[in-house]
Amino acid sequence: MSRPVSRAPARLRHWIWPAVLGVAAATLSWSSPAGAEADRSGLPEAIDTILGDPRMDGGTASVVIADAASGDVLYQRQPGGRLVPASSTKMLTSAAAMALLGPDHRFTTDVLADGERHGRVLNGDLYLRGTGDPTTLAKDYDQLAAKIAESGIRKVSGRLVADDTRFDDRRIGDTWGGDDESSYYAAQISALSVAPDTDYDTGTVIVEVAPGKRAGDRPRVSVTPKTDYVDIDLRASTVAAGGRDAIAVERRHGENTITVSGTVPVGADPAKEWVTVWEPTGYAAAVFRDALAAHGVRVTGPTRTGAAAPKSARQLATHDSMKLKDLLIPFMKLSNNMHAESLTKAMGYKATGRPGSWGDGVAAIGGYLKGIGVDPGRLRQVDGSGLSRKNLAPADQYVKLLRAVRGEPWFADWEASLSVACVPGKFVGGSLRSRMCGTPAAGNARGKVGSLTGASALSGYVKDKDGRELVFSIILNNYLSASVKPLEDAIVVTLASSTEDRAVPVRSRSVRGAERAGELECAWRKPARC
Repeated sequence: MSRPVSRAPARLRHWIWPAVLGVAAATLSWSSPAGAEADRSGLPEAIDTILGDPRMDGGTASVVIADAASGDVLYQRQPGGRLVPASSTKMLTSAAAMALLGPDHRFTTDVLADGERHGRVLNGDLYLRGTGDPTTLAKDYDQLAAKIAESGIRKVSGRLVADDTRFDDRRIGDTWGGDDESSYYAAQISALSVAPDTDYDTGTVIVEVAPGKRAGDRPRVSVTPKTDYVDIDLRASTVAAGGRDAIAVERRHGENTITVSGTVPVGADPAKEWVTVWEPTGYAAAVFRDALAAHGVRVTGPTRTGAAAPKSARQLATHDSMKLKDLLIPFMKLSNNMHAESLTKAMGYKATGRPGSWGDGVAAIGGYLKGIGVDPGRLRQVDGSGLSRKNLAPADQYVKLLRAVRGEPWFADWEASLSVACVPGKFVGGSLRSRMCGTPAAGNARGKVGSLTGASALSGYVKDKDGRELVFSIILNNYLSASVKPLEDAIVVTLASSTEDRAVPVRSRSVRGAERAGELECAWRKPARC
């Protein structure tokens, strides 16, 4: 098994690696905290006790718990306090996408011809047109190329034109960190892109670095998918077995040169890193051009990006993505930022007919929220994923969302996309698969996590000891502790352990490593250790 590289984005690097090891080792056992007396049996007292933990000293909490059916509020602390919700923003985006695009929505990628066909020669341009599919793999482009070859075309006298005009040309979200530029969870957004794996990390390549046979040899580097769109600047070296294992893989700003530096010992497992590309439209065009060549189709002209296919262009081949209700699984379980942003721009396009933009997409989300009783005037959303710290939301609006969507015809598919406490498998348990194990919340609590440095959130559903369904939203900000996720877990376990008449606060007796869990979204680590 490959191990993660030792390099992380600058603003996160100081805490990620102890966190990664800590999450994997965390062992949670639960008990009533010392001093919890029998007369402190109400739910408000129980939750107040948990939030009184020293890890929240100086921090801010917005927490609301309600009966899912009746809407009766069982607990609230600063219910309208606007805090950074991080990836729980994806709850707003995904629900709106199901309503506005529809559970059966598919993205399409088309190949079109503009010009006359003479035997095996297309005298004109070949267009690759995307609509924002964040799941298109290299094999999908290969299948499109195979269809072109099967049609009998062997030569294109004109250009290969990549039509990404379904979306605008703004690639990076509002206030995304510049030091995250090469990190795969902050890839550029385009209507045409490539995902290198079936986690569908669109807009990235996977760089694998294996040691040479002997100390002093150059390491062996491979790129997935195979493409000349990126260049490797290899500065790393192989050292003797037992030596320092520290490989850094980063892309230079504004270009597609990926620098590989550091050392890897003889006999070590290969290091893998997911790295973003600069300008994903060109990446998709390069992968498609290579696929055409592999199938014996030669394009003699250059590649052009950003031009729309004319209305007169004829469709030669098409590829459909999975349905949105299926896309929700990798999107939500793995907290995929790029899926959220593609859906946001797709909603903007559908609402206005203009090239999809963040502004129009967020406005469309707000319109849906208003229609179900969530007040968009009480929150601020600037992207679809929650990566921006400009996003602000209070817990009471999440509780309104969680209750309202229960009446939607697509609710079962949406609920299935939430992570489930202590259920194995990244596409089932998701970001909660190693949390709340050995408690009444295991296999019971379903929700969406959110994590950035100093901002943590967990919102979702849980059934109490009597089988009553509760909705909860916990947003914690401005703390200095490495992690407050054990407090979120303690609140949810308290809910799962409670009855209508009695609730006693629980907390983790042993949080070996969880104290250092850090606040990079667990699903944003490769390989994920959450």
